[in-house]
Amino acid sequence: MVGGGFAVQGHDNGGNTYTTYKFLPEVGYNLNENWAVGTVFGWTGATKNGKKSFDINPYARFTPVHTKYINVFVDGGFGYEHRYGTSNPSANTWSAGLRPGVAVNLNERLSFVSHVGFLGWSQSKVSGSNVKNSQYGLNLDGNDISFSLYYNF
Repeated sequence: MVGGGFAVQGHDNGGNTYTTYKFLPEVGYNLNENWAVGTVFGWTGATKNGKKSFDINPYARFTPVHTKYINVFVDGGFGYEHRYGTSNPSANTWSAGLRPGVAVNLNERLSFVSHVGFLGWSQSKVSGSNVKNSQYGLNLDGNDISFSLYYNF
């Protein structure tokens, strides 16, 4: 499978609203009807503070529900993000966890896919600093919601 998309997300951070743009291509391989492996990689930019990031997220996908029109799945994997920008210090974030999703099959090869939420662990470290920010648990904010189109070969 090859897919990916362009997502636009709105954020409200303490009264400071801004928009994030994501370009996230994905390459994967279907092992069988229920399992797939792959990686998502891409670029993110924001209208506030010129924040940018590069992401790479390898995963294993389990699809317990698949019909002709809808597939429900969960991705388990690791992630790495490098943030940089005009007024923000560079930071590196590592994560591990589960991301549930749903695919609406438009035809035999084309699907509309959405990931919603993240359950797991992430840790950010600002470059040149000893500051570490660790998070555990369920995250349902706008950073963890994406919409994409997929084409299966």
